[in-house]
Amino acid sequence: MLQAAVFDMDGLLVDSEPFWQRAQVDIFSSIGVQIKQEDTLQTMGLRIDQVVEFWFAKQPWQGADCATVTEMIVARVEELVKEHKPMLPGVLEALATCEQLGLKIALASSSPMRLIRATLEALSLESKFSAVLSAEHLRYGKPHPEVYINAADELGVPPQACVAFEDSVNGLLAAKAAQMKGIAVPEKAYADDARWAIADKKLSSLHEVNQQLISSL
Repeated sequence: MLQAAVFDMDGLLVDSEPFWQRAQVDIFSSIGVQIKQEDTLQTMGLRIDQVVEFWFAKQPWQGADCATVTEMIVARVEELVKEHKPMLPGVLEALATCEQLGLKIALASSSPMRLIRATLEALSLESKFSAVLSAEHLRYGKPHPEVYINAADELGVPPQACVAFEDSVNGLLAAKAAQMKGIAVPEKAYADDARWAIADKKLSSLHEVNQQLISSL
């Protein structure tokens, strides 16, 4: 019996993936890394410090250390989110459906906590989540399940009684490794990836979330 719903943030609640891509291209290019927007897809769903380390291993740069570059990218994304406030369709309705079913609701994101707070504030969603967790300081980010297990612990619910909503394969892997049900809401361009087969349900948008769908899990 489901007792809780856990939502990812970037690419699911907020259309911030383009901002992450833009910020990475802007900042990495400024320090001499040869990177195009499509290159950012290789690291989608990973924590941003892991993304920076990935590129440093491939194309080491001089000057700013990885922590500084990570901070520069996060600050740029925060600016873009505050400016554009890009909530994705169906977010409020999906959250309302979970509330109507009496589910506890948490957020579990790979993003740094300051960006999570800034995003929830920009979208006026702060009051919707009983628990807000970041993988920022964990030993491993997604696809490791720790942030999802921590979210279940924070809600006082077994992970097996939770459903996770995710837009990235790395995030879905994390949720499934935590033994949660997984609902995938991939961006259209990546919807045909064979790895979505591990999802319990795959939707084209959060507009498809209803009580019948969640009750069927």
